[in-house]
Amino acid sequence: MRFTIEQLDGRYIPDMVEIEKECFSAPWSYESFAQELVNRMAVYSVAVSDKRCVGYMGMHHIIDEGYITNIAVTNGARRHGVATALMEQMLTYARKSGLRMMSLEVRQSNQVAIDFYRKHGFEIVGFRKNYYTNPTEDGHIMTKILLNG
Repeated sequence: MRFTIEQLDGRYIPDMVEIEKECFSAPWSYESFAQELVNRMAVYSVAVSDKRCVGYMGMHHIIDEGYITNIAVTNGARRHGVATALMEQMLTYARKSGLRMMSLEVRQSNQVAIDFYRKHGFEIVGFRKNYYTNPTEDGHIMTKILLNG
């Protein structure tokens, strides 16, 4: 599969909403993604194949920290390096921007995602009780330190 990594623009939001429905039990709405377009803290990359978004990753850049909001890849584009390319793009942005760390939450039962984040240097540093719904589940807090001090 051939794809490119691009910055988010509004034309990809409908695809992102469909990917959300496919991947998550509590998907973000069109309006939620539209708000991210005007959020000055939001940094988004999309993977595009045949003029369609097949995956995306978002992060909030707050002072010198990055908080990953979401990463998702449509079923048909999995196992083609899309998530890895999105993560590498975000890590490059984080380093160039002088971020000290990146953090995220992930369902305790989502071992595939946990393994993916570990592969990219994230470690479990805590948990959030009943963080997720549909079903209710605790979340792991995973963090990657980029700079010391």
